[in-house]
Amino acid sequence: MTKLFFLLYRSFFDIARDFFRLSVECWIGCSLLLAGSLASAQSSSGPQLGLARTQLTAGMHRLDVQLAQTPEQRQIGLMWRKDMPLHEGMLFVFEQASTQCFWMRNTLIPLTAAFVEDDGTIVNLADMQPQSDDSHCSSKPVRFVLEMNQGWFAKRQIKPGAKLGGTVFSKRPS
Repeated sequence: MTKLFFLLYRSFFDIARDFFRLSVECWIGCSLLLAGSLASAQSSSGPQLGLARTQLTAGMHRLDVQLAQTPEQRQIGLMWRKDMPLHEGMLFVFEQASTQCFWMRNTLIPLTAAFVEDDGTIVNLADMQPQSDDSHCSSKPVRFVLEMNQGWFAKRQIKPGAKLGGTVFSKRPS
């Protein structure tokens, strides 16, 4: 009887020990997974400031713009920016011309989007309000969209038909 009690006693503690070990391992694993997810979410919820830049011209005005060239860069765009210097913007570069539509989810500053043809000609302009899911689209297929602080184009009387300059507009898609 004592032998049976000893075996049952030992089996119970082996099971309890294994359960405790698995519980601790699961807790550690889940904690690491959660920490990784939070780090990833935090990195994607801040403005992207380290993108490549290029210079553009609009008449006599020189612009310093960031280039959003990958799907991920284009998806984030100017989200979470609290402000943007006067002569800076973001140029979205797409692989091929198509109707481009933009919204302002998680974008904190009002912007104007210029939808631009391959040769730098502005097709149409759209004023966009912060934190809006309203869609603003190009009136014809384009490969470029330039976002600037809202009113930048209007204050300089730059309208559809005006031409932007820059090396990006002289390159043909591969």
